[in-house]
Amino acid sequence: MCLLSIIGDEPSYGYEMVRKLQERGLRLVSEGSIYPLLSRLERGALVEGYLVQSTEGPARKYFRITPEGRTSLEQWRAEWEAFRDGVDDVLGGGDAVRR
Repeated sequence: MCLLSIIGDEPSYGYEMVRKLQERGLRLVSEGSIYPLLSRLERGALVEGYLVQSTEGPARKYFRITPEGRTSLEQWRAEWEAFRDGVDDVLGGGDAVRR
């Protein structure tokens, strides 16, 4: 979900995605961990890859979100928010404030 959200913000390539995720607090993310996820997202038609020539070396494979990916991302966000609210309620003894 986090990776799809990063791609949904703007098309990105692997190293760039890792950097963005790390900047947002997901420090354990590495390039090796995202490429299998990108392959699954691409096979599921949630993202599509395309090559962009680079002045710094070989062409980079960028990924952009598809309409199906946007729909899935919104569903996953809703599920995550419901889960998070439930955990907040449990940890807060049932007195958690809803956002």
